[in-house]
Amino acid sequence: MVTCPLCDGAIDVEEDDLDEGDELVCDECGAELRVAGVDPLELEATGDEEEEEEQDFDEEGEDERWR
Repeated sequence: MVTCPLCDGAIDVEEDDLDEGDELVCDECGAELRVAGVDPLELEATGDEEEEEEQDFDEEGEDERWR
């Protein structure tokens, strides 16, 4: 069982079956993920999920400056 780095949801896949570069989709949040490393297992968001996280962070920073 693997855990989504974005929502902490469980992804039903055997860790031993994963290789670096494999792509997964989180059943909970729908995030597209890529295996960044296998020892230890590390998943990273791909595409839109990364951009959304960066955009949310930027928007929060802008809000702070205007207060």
